[in-house]
Amino acid sequence: MIRIDDLAIFVRAASLDSFSAVARELDILPAQISASIKRLERELDIRLFARSTRNLRLTAEGEHYLPYARDVLTMLKEGKAGLQQSDQNLHGNLQIASASDFGRNVLLPWLIEFQQTNPGLSLRVSLSDNVADIYRDPVDVAVRYGIMPNADYISLPLVPGNRRVLAAAPSYLDKNGRPETIDDLIGHSCLRFHLNGKMYDRWVFPVEGDSRSVAVSGPIVSDDADVIRRCAIAGQGILYKSWMDVCEDVSSGELELLMPQQVGELFPLHFICPHRKQFSPATRLLYAYLKARCEARLLEFGVREGI
Repeated sequence: MIRIDDLAIFVRAASLDSFSAVARELDILPAQISASIKRLERELDIRLFARSTRNLRLTAEGEHYLPYARDVLTMLKEGKAGLQQSDQNLHGNLQIASASDFGRNVLLPWLIEFQQTNPGLSLRVSLSDNVADIYRDPVDVAVRYGIMPNADYISLPLVPGNRRVLAAAPSYLDKNGRPETIDDLIGHSCLRFHLNGKMYDRWVFPVEGDSRSVAVSGPIVSDDADVIRRCAIAGQGILYKSWMDVCEDVSSGELELLMPQQVGELFPLHFICPHRKQFSPATRLLYAYLKARCEARLLEFGVREGI
């Protein structure tokens, strides 16, 4: 008989490509992980992994079996969540990942309120501008910006028409002047983002049904989007960021919109979940709650063109 724990260990080992990593995660010995995989292989009468002293990879049979194992674990998790709804209260754990700026300054207060409304839920929140792999990393939900490629997960819109905007502090603009066209950005201090070895120093704008990029430069670079926002508020330069991130700063006067006639790059906000068939009750409720809060934020601070 196949053990559920063995299935779970197989799925994690396939995601992490390492028995040792799974052992550390579960705080057990690597030999116990190996024994679990061997036991599952005996039950299935197939070899799931090709092993060597340095490498671990799925066999063709293991690749074929992996989605079925994931589906079984997902169904069991959803069944347990459904049973826990008999008292009309949400229970369990939700692991949520998001970007640093939006996550820290906008999403986190919403999550705290959501948990207080549903005290039976425990939330584990991870904030990073490194995009979480929702199969490799232990993530139930990711709230992320950007155009989502076709993938084996569910992506639901939170703010599908969100766009980037140009903004700077009044102190910077009083000292350096206000750019009137995107070409003027070349002569200004622009706050740039650097992540995973890539410098995001070409800002893209929709222009007459096409797109145009402008190479920008400046004295400050960071791999944390919240640092970029804080530097802009401190008068260190111009940023090009999501309207959802900076709308409150613009409303308060800490930042000023630049070139409002220029439409910014589309930068939609998504609610991403690895469960392909259905959400758990807690996940469904969280999505509805976050969508309502995003809509309320746009109503409170205004809607930019395209949103």
